[in-house]
Amino acid sequence: MNGIDLLPLAVGHMIGLGAIGSCLGIGVMAAKYLESSARQPELMDKLQGKVFLLVGVLDGAFIIATGIGLWFATANPFKG
Repeated sequence: MNGIDLLPLAVGHMIGLGAIGSCLGIGVMAAKYLESSARQPELMDKLQGKVFLLVGVLDGAFIIATGIGLWFATANPFKG
């Protein structure tokens, strides 16, 4: 078994684990945001922009991993 046979497995891991990590990160961050806004409602407006920025960063990491995985799957850069 050579490396090119394991490419679909590697691409699946890149996309799947990236999606799981992104979803868990956004879920934990949203829960903490709701908890902090319930404790101090006057900080809600200041925290909302930071939450949206971090959601974009987390989703950006997943989208980049998906793009690289699909590039590996279609272009086959490791094929000899």
